[in-house]
Parts: sequence; C-alpha cells; structure tokens
Amino acid sequence: MQNLKLPITISPSRSAQRRLVCEGIFSVSDMTRLLAVSEMRSEYAQVSVKFDVDERGLTVMSGTASALVALTCQRCNELFETELKVDFIFSPAKNEEAAENIPSYYDVIELNEDGEVNLRELVEEEFLLSIPLIPRHDIEDCSADADSVWGELPEELDKPNPFDVLKQFK
Repeated sequence: MQNLKLPITISPSRSAQRRLVCEGIFSVSDMTRLLAVSEMRSEYAQVSVKFDVDERGLTVMSGTASALVALTCQRCNELFETELKVDFIFSPAKNEEAAENIPSYYDVIELNEDGEVNLRELVEEEFLLSIPLIPRHDIEDCSADADSVWGELPEELDKPNPFDVLKQFK
C-alpha cells in the first residue's frame, strides 16, 4: 500500500455515490489534541475509509485507523508505547433533526456548511476516545509495585459503634 496523503475534508454523499475507498495516511504531528495527551512515536496514522450507501439509502462511512503513540503510565510515571487501533462507522447528518432519523447502530457525524466532513478530526477524535482512562503498562512490564501504597495509613482506632445507643431502647 502506498502512503498517500488523505484529503482533510471530504464529501461523504459524493464519495458514497462512487463507492469510494480511501487508504492512506495523516500526519500525527497535525493532530494537536492527540499530542496534548501523548507523545508521537510514528510519523503517520494509517487510515482506511470506505464510503457506501446502505439498504435504507443512508450514506455510511466505515473504516479503521492506527497510530503508534507513547502514553504516561499512571502507576510508575514512565512512558510506554502503545498502538491505538480504532474501527468506526458513521452516517453523516446535516442537522439534529436529520440525526434523529439515523439508526442507533451508526454513530452520527455532523456535516459542515459545505456538506463535508473533516476526516482528520474524525480520526483524531476516535484515537482520543480509544485512549484508556488510566493508561498503564502491563503489570509485568511496570517498574512500580502493583500493590504499592503511597503515604502512611492511620492505625485503626477503637471507636464505639454509634448504633450501640439503640440497643438500650429494646
């Protein structure tokens, strides 16, 4: 596969009429929101997008994307490399009213004023959603102890049970 640069914006409806399949790359350095939470480890994100029309006549964009990034482990605070791989399937809508008519098995993406979708932003958003809430190494690869505790825990105090007062009312 050649590393062809993909268009940043594309018209889903025109592309779906032609049954277009786009395979190529986006520069990870242009994905500023992704770089705000990770470090770039590969120069390009590989992307494949297929445009089609389903049996209901809806325009459908489906595809995959992958990129290699480094995240900060929240257990040991060191960087680790991970490959972000995403699969997506969208149906574009012009407005909220049109979005309500799209079945729930499609994610909805809003068209801009020119009837196009920003494909790079869509891929970047999918990458951001695929990042774990708490990024960390596999337990065997992490330099921190899995059961480590920071700070000192207070000793258990022998406190009276506040419900012992209720025993008097029997």
